Formats: sequence, structure tokens, C-alpha cells
Amino acid sequence: MNPWLLPLRRWCAALLAVGVAAVRAVEPAPYLDPAQPLETRVGDLLGRMTLDEKLALVHADSKFTTAAIPRLGIPRRWMSDGPNGVREDVGPDTWLPAGHTDDFSTAMPPLIALAATWNVDLGRAYGTVLGSEARERNKQILLGPGVNIQRTPLGGRSFEFPGEDPWLTSRVAVSYIQGVQSQGVAACVKHFAANNQEEQRGSIDVQMDERTLREIYLPAFEAAVKEAGVLVVMGSYNQFRGQHCCENDYLLNQVLKKEWGFPGLVVSDWGGVHNTDEAVRNGLDLEMGTEPPYDNFYLARRFRNGILQGKYPLALLDDKVRRNLRVMFASKVFDPDRPAGAINTPTHQATARQVAEEAIVLLKNDGGLLPLDKGRIRSVAVIGANATRLQAHSGGSSAIKSFYEITPLEGILHQVGAAANVTFSQGYLDPDLSSDRRPGAAQPLPDADAGRRGEELAARAVEAAKQADVVVYVGGLNHDRFFDAEGSDRKDLKLPYGQDELIRRVVAANPRTVVVLLSGSAVEMGSWLGQVPAVLQAWYGGAEGGNALGRILFGVVNPSGKLPCTFPKRLEDSPAHALGAYPGEHGTERYAEGLLVGYRWFDAKHIEPQFPFGFGLSYTRFTYSRLAITPVAEGNASAAAVTLTNSGPRDGAETVEVYVRPLHPSVPRPEKELKAFGKVALRAGETKTVTLPLPRAAFAFYDPQRAAWVAEQGDYEILAGGSSRDLPLTAPVRLAATSVVAH
Repeated sequence: MNPWLLPLRRWCAALLAVGVAAVRAVEPAPYLDPAQPLETRVGDLLGRMTLDEKLALVHADSKFTTAAIPRLGIPRRWMSDGPNGVREDVGPDTWLPAGHTDDFSTAMPPLIALAATWNVDLGRAYGTVLGSEARERNKQILLGPGVNIQRTPLGGRSFEFPGEDPWLTSRVAVSYIQGVQSQGVAACVKHFAANNQEEQRGSIDVQMDERTLREIYLPAFEAAVKEAGVLVVMGSYNQFRGQHCCENDYLLNQVLKKEWGFPGLVVSDWGGVHNTDEAVRNGLDLEMGTEPPYDNFYLARRFRNGILQGKYPLALLDDKVRRNLRVMFASKVFDPDRPAGAINTPTHQATARQVAEEAIVLLKNDGGLLPLDKGRIRSVAVIGANATRLQAHSGGSSAIKSFYEITPLEGILHQVGAAANVTFSQGYLDPDLSSDRRPGAAQPLPDADAGRRGEELAARAVEAAKQADVVVYVGGLNHDRFFDAEGSDRKDLKLPYGQDELIRRVVAANPRTVVVLLSGSAVEMGSWLGQVPAVLQAWYGGAEGGNALGRILFGVVNPSGKLPCTFPKRLEDSPAHALGAYPGEHGTERYAEGLLVGYRWFDAKHIEPQFPFGFGLSYTRFTYSRLAITPVAEGNASAAAVTLTNSGPRDGAETVEVYVRPLHPSVPRPEKELKAFGKVALRAGETKTVTLPLPRAAFAFYDPQRAAWVAEQGDYEILAGGSSRDLPLTAPVRLAATSVVAH
């Protein structure tokens, strides 16, 4: 820690305490009384504020803060990026690190990995870790979760979001938010809305029909507001129907605040505000990230002048301040009983490891190569630059300054110990790991000798493979530009650095090869998948990722992850690319695929994916034997009861997936849609009945003419099983009457 920092913080805290004490001494202010109703406290404090004090709460005074108001005991408000950990502090007016020594956090796996667990209880524990660490770091608002739907596998931030399905994404979002806010920290769901690509993200104008908006891209936000009670919503960079989302009247005023009744605050994405008049009138409550000076922000001096000149009624400012104050009171900023925080505790580390373990998806395991038997293996060749590459401190705004990060190689060594000889070969030339990067350079320098050096690395890897009993190849992507990184999308689905050819050579040298892929979404595998016996999708594992991988490889943990997104064989099989609807033309992106996102498209077009949505193998076997549906009475919820048996040799966990198929809809609908799921642990030989709710909303579509969700009279089929393409159980359901349902 900088030597001046701690005394300064103590002095500021003491000054603030004196300010609060002074207020208490003058009169018993209702806003300082935790026993008073929230709205009473908000109204009391609002009535005490001057115009300039109010304005201070609706725009930043540094990169991640708003100004303190000592006269009223209002502290400086700190927020932080943090979808998968509390971000390293930056300087007040720069994106460069502040150089603090107390801004480390536990690096959790990103949200695509959390979604791959299909475990909502674990999602709540995940959020609790983030909230606790944010509280300890004195952050009042944590800028997560991100819930944008994966429309294209090329999305540079796909790793930050929970995948392609709105129901799965909604369940992840609700559990995450509940965990964060249980710790006295406000969660911020983002990016509202239709921020589904990084290419031209600051300007692209997204055009889509209303059903697509409501059925695919808004459900997770709606669930965050209505079910989780999220306190903050962040607008996105892109435009929607011709208006920037941070100042979009339809999204912010009409849908979010009026229709959904959202009482909290809308914060801009950093630098996402473009116009004072639209920001004032169209629903923005807090402006962040516009370039300094801070008095020149759109909601600063220009807003003040507009009020004084009568252009804007004071009520517009009061509404924004009231929303900001609600969030501050709801997160107990003024209260002595705000929960204490903690950082990097054994419990936090254990949660990080469990998420990483349950996220790993076993994609292939021919011949039962996995799990590896330590008692029979005398040598392991670990090949691939990702086996030693640190991933947490990169990728954009979700980068974490982690206390530690267990690499895949370390995780394997932790399992093998002295029982076998482990060798490591980099295998391919990763520019970030080469000596050709100047300190501080944004991109690797050209390497005229890269071809020769790459071949040398590959030859060494092949030779190591020949000498080993088994090979663990750890490759995939990383967080460099044009891979899994904020600010840019991928260029294609191919593995970089010549990995496809390297994998073919390695498996030819040693058929007992396990391929482990680190990535935030799909990669092409067709050129080598048929020759490789075992494949694991490990995403990015966070601080404990290497330990999680080691425990999966050697059977300490049975894999239970399932894909939260479809893995296509070719990029052209994905809907936006099949239709030429990405990245847009002339500044406009038309979502031509409509409702047919992800598995919905593959179903409708009868395209065989490489691996389907919801897919994931195990070291044991699960048998689905019975599906029973309770009668769907008018106005009452139904339920699907699935009988599941672990018919294999090992204890394990399986996620039961339930889909609804309308048989004769009056409007175009996807062939089937995920509407319920539940993860259950079973001992070898054990049978359980998994009962999952199917409310009438599970049968509904959005009707733009009625501006409502409609469960249509008619016949439906309920399908249950282990993936979107493996649904052995079916049962009929008939709705006797059409009804409008709450959503």
C-alpha cells in the first residue's frame, strides 16, 4: 500500500464520522434512522439537499466514484467492475492501475462457466463471494452480472455472459444477484439491452421485432428486476431502434421503469452518454465515464443550466436523486449494521474451485480414457501454452488482480505428485509468452523467425508425446485482442497459433491424448475431433481452475458441466452468420434470425451441431425412466416429475432439462424451448424423482398486439432428458383455454 494512502483513508473516515455525528447532534434526522421506512428516509434526505448536492449524485467525480457530501454525511460512493471478481483499482482520472497493494480479489470463473454448472445454488454462493469481497473493498455497487445473450459465438465478451438461452441466463442472473445483494452491496445487471457484439459496439443500431426482444433478449433483465430485486441496471453502448441505450426512452422509461416498475437507478456504461437532453428525459440516473472535466458531463453543468433556465423541471432531477438514494439506503450505506466483508477466505477459494469443477464439460470420452488412473500412469506429457498461461488479469473490464492462480500444469502436478514423471512442452508459439513483446507494448512485435521457432516448439511437443504414457493437451483461446476480450470480436472459430495441426501431430504420436480447451465459447474441432479420444471444455477456471482440472482428469471429481451454448461444426451453421446478419451494414444490425437463436435455429433448420446446447458427459451413466406431468388446471401451475437413476459405477451429478414444444401454434414458435432444469447428485445405483415447476408462463409467447404474454389453448409436448438433442422422455399436455399470464 502507498505509505500515504492508509492515513488519508483514516482521515477521510474520521471526517465523515464527524459529519454524520454533527448531523445527528443537530437534530434526529429520520434519514439516519434505520428503523424508518426506506421511502421516508429517501424523502427526508432529498428534502435537505441543495441543487448542487443533488447534481453531485447523478454524475461521477472520478472513474469509479461520485462525490461525498460531508454536510449530510453522504459518503463518497465507490463502484467497481466485478462480474467475476472485484477489479483492481485504477487511478482517479485514468484507466492505468492505481498501484495499490490492497486491491487483490479472488478470481472466480467467468459467467459462461457459472452457467455451465447449471447449479443455481452455486450461483448464489458465487454472488455471495463477490458481494463479500466488494464489501471488504468498500465498493457500494458491483458492476455485474452481465446477461447479454450469446447471439454469435464470435462475441468477444461471450465468456462474461451465461450463454444463448434466456431461461438459463435468467436463473443464473437471479441467483447471482441474490448472493451479491445479501452482502449489503448493490448488484448491477448489464448491458441493457441487445449488446450482443463488440464490433462497432459504441455505434451499431440494433433493429429487431418486438417478440424477439421480449422472448430472447429481455427475459434475464426482467427476472433480475422482478425476481431478484436488482438495485442497478446499466445501459449498453449500442443504439436500439435509432437511440443510444443509455438514453433510450422505450427501454428505460417505458419498459424498465413504467412497465416493470423498476425503482432503482440506471447507470450509463462508461462513456455511453451522448446528449444532455436525451439523458435527462429518457431515464438515465447516473452518468459515468464521460471524459473529464467532471463538471462538463452531460448530467452536470449543462443539466444545472437547463434547470435554472426552466428547460428541465426540478422533478426530473429529484427522480434521479431519489433513485440513487434508494440504492444507497438499500445497501445500508448509512447504517451501522452493514455486513462486514472478507477477501480470499478458504470458503471463497472452495467456492471458486467448486464452480470451476462443476463447469468443466466432458465432451468426448471414447474408450473410457478418462479418468486417468494415477496407479497405472508413469509419465504424463502436458502440452500447450495454456497449461502455464495466467488468464485472470486480462480480458478487459472483467480482469482480476488475483491473489494467486493455479495453472492447469500446477493442478496436474498437485494430483500426480511423485507418482509419475510430468513433462511440459509449450507446443505452439503464443506471442504473449514469447520474448518478442516490448514492455508496455499493446501488441506483439512481428517475429520474422516465428515459423522456425514454432516448428521447433511443435517438434519438441511431438517428441514428448511419444515418450509419455498419456498426453494432456491444454490449448484453446486466451484474452488477447480478437479472442475472448472486451472491445473486439473473434475473426473466426479456428484455434489460433497452428493448434489444429499440432493436435493432429500429437495424437498421431500418442493416441492416448486428452484435449483440454480453455475458451469462452465454441471453437472448430472438425479436423482432429475424430482422432482424439477425450475432450474437456474447461472455459477459464479462475484462481482454482488448475486444481479443478486436475481433480476432474484424475477422477477425484466426476464432471457434471453442460454446455450453455451450442457448439457448431462451422461458423456458417450459426444463425447470424448463415443469414449474413453480422456484424451489420451501414451502421445497422438487423436481427434477421428473430427468435431462432442458438439451439432454436439448429432445431428449425435441422442442422447437426458439433455439440448441442445442454450437452455434457459423465464418468457414470444416467437413465431416464419416467416423466409425469401434473394436470394443467386453469390458473394453476403444473410440474414435471422425472425419474432418474445413476446406473453407472460412480457417484455423480446430472442436470435434468425440461423443454416445452407447442404442437400447433397459431404463430411461428421455436420447435422447443428450455423451461425448467434441476441438478441432482446421485450415488452409484441410486434413483431419485426430480420435480420441476412448469407454470403457465412456460407455455406462453409474447403477443405484441396485446402487449402481453399469452398461453395459447392447444396441445403441447413436454420433453425431458440430458441435453437439447437427448430427450428420451415425452408427455402430452393440453391447455383448455387461452389466457394472459404474468411473466
